[in-house]
Amino acid sequence: MKYKTLIKKLRLGDADFKAIKDTVASAEAKTTGEIAVAVTAESGRYCFWELLAADFFGVLVLICMLPFADKILALYHRLYWQNEPEWILPLFFIISCLASVVIAFYAANIPAVDRLVIPRSVRRTCVTNRAFRYFAESGVYDTAEHSGILIFVSYMERQVRIVADSGISKHISQDLWNLIADELAENLRKGESAKAFTTAIEKCGELLAENFPPHEENPNEISDGLVILEDAEW
Repeated sequence: MKYKTLIKKLRLGDADFKAIKDTVASAEAKTTGEIAVAVTAESGRYCFWELLAADFFGVLVLICMLPFADKILALYHRLYWQNEPEWILPLFFIISCLASVVIAFYAANIPAVDRLVIPRSVRRTCVTNRAFRYFAESGVYDTAEHSGILIFVSYMERQVRIVADSGISKHISQDLWNLIADELAENLRKGESAKAFTTAIEKCGELLAENFPPHEENPNEISDGLVILEDAEW
């Protein structure tokens, strides 16, 4: 999924990006904690599961066609005057099955279909791994007090992760972050993307401010704003 397509599906405009960035800056002004926000179209390459589903569909098409073999052969009898090739019927089945597999494979790349053919456990694992990967890539793990968090959204999988650094985990239970993540996912489901992000950022900022109040010097260690990730390759 391309950048513009993802932005369109999330219904985010320039004003929304600015609002998210300003919300992050405002939240971080009240704490030494750092907040990173990222969205990716999908968290992994699911070609194996898409191809597996396509193969099953091809087998199903073959099974459904077998009872009609005589009728298909009778149709070919009408096309040939006599001595029709013996390979005609097998060729028809092979082409039909291959065409079914190709069509099903491309259909499986539609997000709604993808979520049906990819096991939920696989999607959850991929999202978690991608979130931790970006947690390292973005430098959230490397703040002075280890007080950074990542708000991570994976669009195709419809899942949200909030990853907190070690300094935060000692003071704030992961259950609290999960509650915010659940609310963020629910607001995204309603199509209120800008509100979903700003609300989640504000609540994360409140938790951080309670446990990590600002110092006299409070440098901004991570860039503010929403980051769109396009590459899911490992």
